[in-house]
Amino acid sequence: MTTIRRFEDIQAWQEARSLVKQIYALTEVGAFSKDYGLRDQLRRASVSVMANIAEGFDCDSNLEFARFLGIARRSAVEVQSLLYAALDVRYINQETFQACYEQANKVKAFVSAFKSSLKNALSFHTPYIARSTSHLLYAYHLLHPRLHNPRPSLPL
Repeated sequence: MTTIRRFEDIQAWQEARSLVKQIYALTEVGAFSKDYGLRDQLRRASVSVMANIAEGFDCDSNLEFARFLGIARRSAVEVQSLLYAALDVRYINQETFQACYEQANKVKAFVSAFKSSLKNALSFHTPYIARSTSHLLYAYHLLHPRLHNPRPSLPL
């Protein structure tokens, strides 16, 4: 089991970083480099994926982290949509489109899996991220002694 101690340890973030490198490489050459609107939007969307994963990692709750992962996933979809625009105006060929599109798909898959893990932890009322790649640890009872008495008496 690999423990996640820094956002750089998250595989979804690592894959998002690879996507950013691909996007910057393809947008710095030819006519694409001069189309500032499309170039910059595509770059911002790709950077947004890895930035939201990192920012979410530093959140105080799984719920908040899951929200940032949702934003990261939607940014990856934005990258895919913008790749179609680049293909349609012939800034990139089909092969380059396919490689970048597949990398964005890979990022989406990792982000979705990580978000699902967080949601599973939320269903068990876990108030923090266990930061494990194989599974999340459920230690709610360590932080909340009421769990040992599931029916606490209500104040009158």
